[in-house]
Amino acid sequence: MKILLVLGSVCLLQAQDPMSKETKSLYTTVKGDILKSAEKMPEANYSFKPSPDVRNFGAILGHIVDSQYFFCGSARGGEMKDSKVEKEVTSKADLIAALKKSFDYCDSAYDGLTDAKGAMLMKFGNGQRSMSGILNFNVAHDYEHYGNIVTYLRIKGLIPPSSEK
Repeated sequence: MKILLVLGSVCLLQAQDPMSKETKSLYTTVKGDILKSAEKMPEANYSFKPSPDVRNFGAILGHIVDSQYFFCGSARGGEMKDSKVEKEVTSKADLIAALKKSFDYCDSAYDGLTDAKGAMLMKFGNGQRSMSGILNFNVAHDYEHYGNIVTYLRIKGLIPPSSEK
Protein backbone atom coordinates (compact mmCIF):
# COMPACT_ATOMS: atom_id res chain seq x y z
CA MET A 1 0.00 0.00 0.00
CA LYS A 2 2.85 2.39 0.87
CA ILE A 3 4.41 1.79 -2.55
CA LEU A 4 1.16 2.69 -4.29
CA LEU A 5 0.85 5.81 -2.18
CA VAL A 6 4.41 6.87 -3.00
CA LEU A 7 3.95 6.14 -6.71
CA GLY A 8 0.68 8.06 -6.71
CA SER A 9 2.37 11.03 -5.03
CA VAL A 10 5.21 11.00 -7.58
CA CYS A 11 2.73 10.94 -10.47
CA LEU A 12 0.74 13.78 -8.89
CA LEU A 13 3.89 15.87 -8.46
CA GLN A 14 4.87 15.29 -12.09
CA ALA A 15 1.38 16.32 -13.21
CA GLN A 16 1.41 19.61 -11.26
CA ASP A 17 1.28 22.68 -13.44
CA PRO A 18 1.60 20.92 -16.81
CA MET A 19 0.44 23.94 -18.83
CA SER A 20 2.77 26.43 -17.19
CA LYS A 21 5.68 23.99 -17.47
CA GLU A 22 5.06 23.69 -21.21
CA THR A 23 4.94 27.47 -21.57
CA LYS A 24 8.22 27.83 -19.70
CA SER A 25 9.82 25.08 -21.78
CA LEU A 26 8.89 26.82 -25.04
CA TYR A 27 10.15 30.14 -23.66
CA THR A 28 13.45 28.57 -22.59
CA THR A 29 13.95 27.07 -26.05
CA VAL A 30 13.29 30.27 -28.00
CA LYS A 31 15.36 32.27 -25.52
CA GLY A 32 18.36 30.02 -26.20
CA ASP A 33 17.86 30.16 -29.97
CA ILE A 34 17.62 33.95 -30.01
CA LEU A 35 20.69 34.42 -27.80
CA LYS A 36 22.75 31.93 -29.83
CA SER A 37 21.66 33.66 -33.05
CA ALA A 38 22.70 37.05 -31.70
CA GLU A 39 26.12 35.62 -30.84
CA LYS A 40 26.46 33.82 -34.17
CA MET A 41 25.72 36.78 -36.46
CA PRO A 42 28.89 38.81 -37.12
CA GLU A 43 28.67 42.42 -35.97
CA ALA A 44 29.13 43.64 -39.55
CA ASN A 45 25.78 42.02 -40.38
CA TYR A 46 23.82 43.65 -37.55
CA SER A 47 22.88 46.45 -39.94
CA PHE A 48 21.88 43.96 -42.68
CA LYS A 49 18.33 44.06 -43.99
CA PRO A 50 17.24 41.87 -46.90
CA SER A 51 14.89 44.58 -48.14
CA PRO A 52 14.79 48.35 -47.49
CA ASP A 53 11.30 48.12 -45.95
CA VAL A 54 12.16 45.74 -43.07
CA ARG A 55 14.11 46.02 -39.82
CA ASN A 56 17.81 45.29 -39.85
CA PHE A 57 19.08 42.32 -37.83
CA GLY A 58 20.03 44.43 -34.81
CA ALA A 59 16.68 46.22 -34.79
CA ILE A 60 14.87 42.87 -34.64
CA LEU A 61 16.84 42.02 -31.51
CA GLY A 62 16.08 45.45 -30.05
CA HIS A 63 12.40 44.99 -30.84
CA ILE A 64 12.42 41.67 -28.98
CA VAL A 65 13.98 43.41 -25.96
CA ASP A 66 11.43 46.23 -25.93
CA SER A 67 8.51 43.84 -26.42
CA GLN A 68 9.64 41.51 -23.65
CA TYR A 69 9.63 44.37 -21.17
CA PHE A 70 6.04 45.09 -22.19
CA PHE A 71 4.79 41.49 -22.11
CA CYS A 72 6.67 40.37 -19.01
CA GLY A 73 6.02 43.66 -17.23
CA SER A 74 2.30 43.09 -17.76
CA ALA A 75 2.59 39.52 -16.48
CA ARG A 76 4.53 40.78 -13.46
CA GLY A 77 1.61 43.02 -12.52
CA GLY A 78 2.29 46.14 -14.53
CA GLU A 79 5.97 46.72 -13.75
CA MET A 80 6.55 48.46 -17.07
CA LYS A 81 10.10 49.36 -18.06
CA ASP A 82 10.51 52.13 -20.59
CA SER A 83 12.77 50.50 -23.14
CA LYS A 84 13.91 52.06 -26.41
CA VAL A 85 16.56 49.53 -27.36
CA GLU A 86 15.26 49.06 -30.91
CA LYS A 87 15.73 52.76 -31.69
CA GLU A 88 18.81 53.53 -29.59
CA VAL A 89 21.14 50.50 -29.42
CA THR A 90 23.08 49.26 -32.45
CA SER A 91 26.29 47.46 -31.42
CA LYS A 92 26.37 43.69 -31.13
CA ALA A 93 27.75 43.72 -27.59
CA ASP A 94 25.17 46.22 -26.34
CA LEU A 95 22.28 44.41 -28.02
CA ILE A 96 23.34 41.06 -26.58
CA ALA A 97 23.65 42.63 -23.13
CA ALA A 98 20.18 44.17 -23.51
CA LEU A 99 18.73 40.85 -24.69
CA LYS A 100 20.19 39.06 -21.67
CA LYS A 101 18.73 41.68 -19.31
CA SER A 102 15.30 41.40 -20.90
CA PHE A 103 15.40 37.61 -20.66
CA ASP A 104 16.47 37.89 -17.00
CA TYR A 105 13.51 40.21 -16.44
CA CYS A 106 11.17 37.71 -18.10
CA ASP A 107 12.68 34.72 -16.30
CA SER A 108 11.10 35.83 -13.03
CA ALA A 109 7.66 36.00 -14.65
CA TYR A 110 8.01 32.49 -16.09
CA ASP A 111 9.58 31.14 -12.88
CA GLY A 112 6.57 32.36 -10.89
CA LEU A 113 4.01 30.94 -13.33
CA THR A 114 1.79 28.11 -12.14
CA ASP A 115 -1.38 26.84 -13.75
CA ALA A 116 -3.41 28.54 -10.99
CA LYS A 117 -1.59 31.89 -11.32
CA GLY A 118 -1.80 31.59 -15.09
CA ALA A 119 -5.58 32.01 -14.89
CA MET A 120 -5.28 35.37 -13.09
CA LEU A 121 -6.41 38.34 -15.15
CA MET A 122 -3.78 41.04 -15.57
CA LYS A 123 -3.92 44.50 -17.10
CA PHE A 124 -2.67 44.27 -20.65
CA GLY A 125 -2.72 47.37 -22.81
CA ASN A 126 -6.23 48.77 -22.66
CA GLY A 127 -7.77 45.50 -21.52
CA GLN A 128 -7.03 42.34 -19.62
CA ARG A 129 -5.54 38.93 -20.38
CA SER A 130 -4.70 35.96 -18.27
CA MET A 131 -1.11 35.77 -17.05
CA SER A 132 -0.67 32.61 -19.15
CA GLY A 133 -2.13 34.38 -22.16
CA ILE A 134 0.37 37.23 -21.82
CA LEU A 135 3.35 34.93 -21.38
CA ASN A 136 2.21 32.69 -24.23
CA PHE A 137 1.86 35.82 -26.38
CA ASN A 138 5.47 36.67 -25.51
CA VAL A 139 6.60 33.19 -26.57
CA ALA A 140 4.66 33.47 -29.84
CA HIS A 141 6.12 36.93 -30.48
CA ASP A 142 9.65 35.71 -29.78
CA TYR A 143 9.16 32.78 -32.17
CA GLU A 144 7.71 35.10 -34.82
CA HIS A 145 10.86 37.18 -34.77
CA TYR A 146 13.11 34.15 -34.43
CA GLY A 147 11.64 33.18 -37.80
CA ASN A 148 12.89 36.52 -39.17
CA ILE A 149 16.28 35.91 -37.57
CA VAL A 150 16.52 32.47 -39.21
CA THR A 151 15.98 34.04 -42.63
CA TYR A 152 18.66 36.69 -42.02
CA LEU A 153 21.13 34.05 -40.82
CA ARG A 154 20.47 31.80 -43.82
CA ILE A 155 20.87 34.69 -46.29
CA LYS A 156 24.29 35.28 -44.72
CA GLY A 157 25.20 31.59 -45.06
CA LEU A 158 24.85 30.78 -41.34
CA ILE A 159 23.01 27.81 -39.86
CA PRO A 160 20.37 28.81 -37.31
CA PRO A 161 20.78 27.33 -33.81
CA SER A 162 17.48 25.42 -34.06
CA SER A 163 18.80 23.62 -37.17
CA GLU A 164 22.06 22.60 -35.47
CA LYS A 165 20.35 20.36 -32.93
